[in-house]
Amino acid sequence: MADPKHPRHYDEAFKRQIVQSCESGKPSREIRAEYDIARSTLQRWIQGIRNSGSTRAADNRTPEQNELIELRRRNRQLEMEVDVSEQAAPVFARK
Repeated sequence: MADPKHPRHYDEAFKRQIVQSCESGKPSREIRAEYDIARSTLQRWIQGIRNSGSTRAADNRTPEQNELIELRRRNRQLEMEVDVSEQAAPVFARK
């Protein structure tokens, strides 16, 4: 299996080929052993292809999940702006 700190990345064509092999009847255990792919990874690819026709995580998110991701991104940005403002306030107060 891949090192969790250095995950492997597969292109879309490879993922589709693996899913096609699985759906054509080849046992998933053989596929996972042959390509050293985790069961959860293969299941996620199959589910993604079935749901949206894509294995990309962004294509398989619900609107609520997308909103949550956007809100977290915006929150991090605002927290960073507050930190900068708090650090700059004493500098401007001296003038």
